Amino acid sequence: MTEEMKKEETVNETADTAENAVEQDETVQEPEAEAKTETAAEDETKEESDALDEADTPKEKKKLFSKKKDKKDEKIEELTDQLRRQMAEFDNYRKRTDKEKASMYIIGAKEIVEKLLPVVDSFERGLATATQEQLEDPFVDGMNKVYKQLITSLEELGVKPIEAVGAEFNPDYHNAVMHVEDEEVGENIIVEEFQKGYTYKDFVVRHSMVKVAN
Repeated sequence: MTEEMKKEETVNETADTAENAVEQDETVQEPEAEAKTETAAEDETKEESDALDEADTPKEKKKLFSKKKDKKDEKIEELTDQLRRQMAEFDNYRKRTDKEKASMYIIGAKEIVEKLLPVVDSFERGLATATQEQLEDPFVDGMNKVYKQLITSLEELGVKPIEAVGAEFNPDYHNAVMHVEDEEVGENIIVEEFQKGYTYKDFVVRHSMVKVAN
């Protein structure tokens, strides 16, 4: 065997030995890598399991349920408050509307009463000038009955005459058109009525025109 052939054989043996060593090393490292990977996966799974177990404990469940309940109660309270406000606003609107309707009714009734008062005045003036004999006349008696019926109807509706002669002057009900010095009468006392005043449901429809003693 020549020298060159020996060198070539030695090189081949060395290469084979190195290749076998690498293969053995890879064979050893592969199980170790797989073992590390499995360990890391197991650790991660354990952490997730621990977190899940912790979240699923009765205490955590109670805490989560309590938070959820608190939010629900807050929402219920908010909606209830809104409902109360709306009911209060509706009640105020209803009361205001009823008051406005009542006011409109009173205003309308007052206008009608104001238009009827001159008719009452005419009856009173006409009957006041009639003599006793004329009052016995059937026609005058009939007019007197109509007058009384009109006064009764107005009283039933809430229309009342304002007290005047002998009463103390009150600017809320009386309109003083004359003053007189009279020592026999107390000061600020009404001594004569020129035109009768009336009220409707405690509202003045027409003030009394009067003479007041100083």
